[in-house]
Amino acid sequence: MDRVSVRFDAADFSRRAAGHDADRGEGAVPAHLGHGDHVLNADLVQELSEKHLRDAAVLIPVVDDGPEARVILTRRTASLRRHSGQVAFPGGAIDPEDGSADVAAMREAEEEIGLDRRFVSVVGHLPVYLTTTGFRIRPVLSVVQPGFTLTANPAEVAEVFEVPLSFLMNPDNHRRESRVWEGRERHYFVMPYQDHYIWGVTAGIIRTLYERLYA
Repeated sequence: MDRVSVRFDAADFSRRAAGHDADRGEGAVPAHLGHGDHVLNADLVQELSEKHLRDAAVLIPVVDDGPEARVILTRRTASLRRHSGQVAFPGGAIDPEDGSADVAAMREAEEEIGLDRRFVSVVGHLPVYLTTTGFRIRPVLSVVQPGFTLTANPAEVAEVFEVPLSFLMNPDNHRRESRVWEGRERHYFVMPYQDHYIWGVTAGIIRTLYERLYA
């Protein structure tokens, strides 16, 4: 990819997202197995796909801010039972009354960071992401118009921050690491930004976003 000619504004992001088929796989390979860190841990992900996982959604909020769009991320509080202290997108389990991943993702963003859904437009989706903590996550791609205010819910979010889309979509910033987890080596991406350590589920979803829309 010639990065000089690539735009990283919200309009171009929206165009790419609208033209993307989230559930398109490669041949017999399901979409979620063929991208991001899932392809690095194919055996583990295949096992997860055969289990009953709870449906969840995360919002990927891309802020429309001229030629340099920004992505809203959070750092979860240290007291949470799952993924405590980690960088995350706003999101959570899909409740029966939500009716869809889109509604669930926007509801969670309102509850976690006070992002009013009136400023949010859903523009697409990514393949589902399976987690070892028991969730089947649908990433919801969105554009956020200026004028919003954010207020972190201290019960769930320790910090809200933004990262340039161009930084996250630059593969030079995607570092591969591994560690032994429950007796097997697990591979994952790491994307350090300033004093934030982006890794795990969030980095895996970001890597999928890059591979699906920008690679």
